[in-house]
This record gives sequence, structure tokens and C-alpha cells, in this order.
Amino acid sequence: MRCPFCSADETRVIDSRLSEDGGSVRRRRECEVCRERFTTFERAELKMPQIVKSDNRRETYSEDKLTGGMTRALEKRPVDAAAVEKAIGRIRHKLLTCGERELPSRTIGEWVMEELKELDAVAYVRFASVYRSFQDLEAFREEVQRLQNEPTADQRDKQLKLIPDGNGKS
Repeated sequence: MRCPFCSADETRVIDSRLSEDGGSVRRRRECEVCRERFTTFERAELKMPQIVKSDNRRETYSEDKLTGGMTRALEKRPVDAAAVEKAIGRIRHKLLTCGERELPSRTIGEWVMEELKELDAVAYVRFASVYRSFQDLEAFREEVQRLQNEPTADQRDKQLKLIPDGNGKS
């Protein structure tokens, strides 16, 4: 690592530790030439897949677009900002771990709807009405009916599991 003060190539690591979020390594370094100390951060560089739009155009992933779409759907809804950030984080994690170089925008839209369904039913219907291009009131009504027939997250948590999960619990 080159010294930011004198540009010498001879630096040494004095201390290394995980950053607070656990996503990077924080290193204190000292230049062997000028003796100045500085901090560097090391983190894994993961590449997001290209997003394939419905007209087959390719775009780079934009977290701003994802956040904007979810924010519009959640506008004036009583949803905690931290919960929204966690949902966006889960979508980002799926993108990073999907292992694909390209991913249809439709897939991301479905992931957004899954997250919105858990956060707020009204926001989910708002997003779905635009995303699925509801043409009339009947399509809107069908989606609301389907949503009403599904168990809530709370109801699913209270159900007895027939197959034990990975923790040995049933």
C-alpha cells in the first residue's frame, strides 16, 4: 500500500480489526519512510448482475431506483424506515448471491412485491397495480382478494411446522 503522505511503497500494518458492521477490515498502517500513520479499509468487491429490462435493454443495477420504487409505494404509510432498509438489504443480498451475470427486471420486481407484502398490504397493492399494469378495477379487486386470502406473517409464524427447520425445531 502506498503512503498517502509521501507516496512511499514501504508501509506496514500496525493493527487490524473488523469494522463495526463486520463487512470490512480496518487496518492501521505506518509508513516506513515518513512514519505517518493512516487507516485503510478492505472489503470484498462483489459485482451486481446486469438488469435485463422487458425490452431486452441491459442496465446496471441502481439501488436508487429500487429505493425510489419502494418509497413511492410506501408513501404516507406507517412503516418504519429501518424495516424498509432491511428489506432493501435483503433484495441486495439476493442480487449478490444469485450467481447470475444478468437478471430479468421482472425477478427484482417480484422480490420487491414479496418484501412489500410483508411490510404493508396497501403499499404492496400500490406497487403491484403499477408493476402488473392493472387495466381495470376488476384486476385490482382480484389482487386485493388474493391478498386477503393469504395468511399474514404473524399467522404463518404461529402455525405448527410439519417439517423441522435447520435448527432441529419443529
